[in-house]
Amino acid sequence: MPDLEEARAYYGKLMPLLGFEEFVVTDGHCSYQPTRGEQGAHLYLYPALLAGEFAAGRPGLQHLAFLVESRAAVRAVHDHVVRMGCEVIHEPRNFAEYPSPYYATFWLDPFGMTLEAVCTVDRP
Repeated sequence: MPDLEEARAYYGKLMPLLGFEEFVVTDGHCSYQPTRGEQGAHLYLYPALLAGEFAAGRPGLQHLAFLVESRAAVRAVHDHVVRMGCEVIHEPRNFAEYPSPYYATFWLDPFGMTLEAVCTVDRP
């Protein structure tokens, strides 16, 4: 079962690429907030209290999409998660099935959660 330190190590390297910084770090949890004083959701990580893997077929949160400023940022996140050994679901590309422009990459974090980096402006 993955522990909080493993989650902190993974997300500590990933979140700055997605425009987040550490907010609170204690022995019992860690959290990230948007950088540059922007409004937005905070991500909180806690130690697992129960054994079991994440399952995408269960009710509840299934995937998180992070809006980034450019297509280059999407590609940088993709390159990072490949180096980290994550399973890539979709390489960076345009997704015509979503409102245009929608340039994104999708991958699984080490715990099985689907994550996405997306740029919704036509910016290289």
